[in-house]
Amino acid sequence: MSLEDEIQKSVELLKKGKVILYPTDTIWGIGCDATNTKAVQKIYKIKQRTESKSLILLLDSIEKLSNYVERVPTITTELINHSASPLTIVYSGAKNISKNLIAKDGSIAIRIVKGEYCSKVIKRLGKPLVSTSANLSDQATPRHFEEISDDIKSKVDYVVDIFRDRIQGMKPSTIIRIEENGNFEILRQ
Repeated sequence: MSLEDEIQKSVELLKKGKVILYPTDTIWGIGCDATNTKAVQKIYKIKQRTESKSLILLLDSIEKLSNYVERVPTITTELINHSASPLTIVYSGAKNISKNLIAKDGSIAIRIVKGEYCSKVIKRLGKPLVSTSANLSDQATPRHFEEISDDIKSKVDYVVDIFRDRIQGMKPSTIIRIEENGNFEILRQ
């Protein structure tokens, strides 16, 4: 299947509330429409993860952040544009997403993706995409498609059939928490 066909199929399934296994700009992820509570619940079930452990959202542009975060700190654009590697930022004041994605403190982690597949899927879906590593909770993150367990593959609704050999040895994104005053703390490097 071509890249365009995979994008179209993924968007169709996501709009129906399905969960997909897909290549991100970092590692392979399990994802769904971030506004669909039932789909988000399915991801927690697949990962055997409690809802108290938040998931990451992916967006295709910095301009869309204000749709999902009450106040976007002014330093955000500079941090994202100058980061040498994919950067996930935890923001206060999450809004317009499934409630079971919002941390107890009201925050949400969001990454602006640069990969063609994810960017186009998010743009066509018109909503953020959930992203979480393709493993059971508290197990090692698979760095290659072949390392993803058959159990995970069988529980999602669709496994994207492109880039399976392209994302080799990648690592999860750096995660920082940013406050409204611009102060930030590195949570994962």
